[in-house]
Amino acid sequence: MTDQLDHLTRPTEFLDYETDEVQAFIDHAVKDRSADRRTTAIELYYAVRDGVDYEVYGAPLSREGLKASHTATTKSGFCLHKSALYAAAVRALGVPSRLVYGDVRNHLASPRLLEHIGGDVFFHGLTQVHLDGKWVKATPVFNKLLCKLYGMQALEFDGLNDSLYHPHEGGGAMEFLTDHGSFDDVPYDFVLEAMRRKHPRFLDAGGTGTVRGGRLADESALTR
Repeated sequence: MTDQLDHLTRPTEFLDYETDEVQAFIDHAVKDRSADRRTTAIELYYAVRDGVDYEVYGAPLSREGLKASHTATTKSGFCLHKSALYAAAVRALGVPSRLVYGDVRNHLASPRLLEHIGGDVFFHGLTQVHLDGKWVKATPVFNKLLCKLYGMQALEFDGLNDSLYHPHEGGGAMEFLTDHGSFDDVPYDFVLEAMRRKHPRFLDAGGTGTVRGGRLADESALTR
């Protein structure tokens, strides 16, 4: 690893992998910490994708709530939470990581969520990992069951290719509209400002959490 990437394996305020909570998450997800980095990055991808419920309602947006240790404890959150946990976990095993933010047109949404969001364009977070000499994008966000309920195929990850675009039974895929760049840690002020500006009806009265009530899984056409 070059010195240029070394800082991208260090813990940060939000990618706090030295905590007991993140270390316990890694121990549960990874069979052998000494395995090659691509193997452990793949194991952690699926642990975050399917071991942490994708839930948009009642999700914390406080500084504490967006830390990897908090998500490792609650096993719940949406893209902002899950991407940070994944970025932290792979760093703990020596894989450089960054966080990426953008605006996307999202198929995985209920009518109620679309009303709160204000349309089908979402502020979105994912992760970049550096494996075998190159950066690849990883999106361990929508768990397999939720994808099935909303007619989407769950995103797979092989450590070689970008895990980015969700195939959708109705045709088309998640569409990326704006790339806001990559970051070494959660850019908290930027993220919170973007959520408040783009999705004000999605936030709670205090502006540091999302609206409560219900579960996204219960709002799919298959469960209504």
